[in-house]
Amino acid sequence: MKRLILFSIALTLFACYNNKKEVEMPKVSNTDYVQAIYKAFSVGDIETVLAGFTDDIQWNEAENFIYADGNPYVGKDAIVSGVFQRIGEEWEYWNLVGIKTYNVESDKVLATGRYQAKNKANGKILDAQFAHFFTLKDSLISSFQQFADTKQAAEVILVDSNQNSEE
Repeated sequence: MKRLILFSIALTLFACYNNKKEVEMPKVSNTDYVQAIYKAFSVGDIETVLAGFTDDIQWNEAENFIYADGNPYVGKDAIVSGVFQRIGEEWEYWNLVGIKTYNVESDKVLATGRYQAKNKANGKILDAQFAHFFTLKDSLISSFQQFADTKQAAEVILVDSNQNSEE
């Protein structure tokens, strides 16, 4: 009798195991993915930000923007040294606020918001609109194009000549 009960239990478990279907996890939307990258950037988690990029990412700052001198930045190392590191060295803080993301096509996302930053050299404040256009490939960001108020950014980094003569 024990054998019959054990056999029945084993048969039931085997039947349940074989009928088990794999559940597919829902894919994160591209807009949610880009929002997660912004969140990582906001807390200084550059490792996570970079992990969200393809190895050969093409990064373009807006024409005439203060960091456009290296356009296009190709690859993660170029972005770190040409953009992220310089932001850290030149600004007390660099915040992206009011970010809204929009799915443009199956592989493209548009983000809008504002830069709020304080320049270390002169204490001037940047409060400028931006738009970022992302292309994704295999669930990673493969290209980035910035659109921003380049005039305001350039004016903020200028040190007043009066300020220099007083020091």
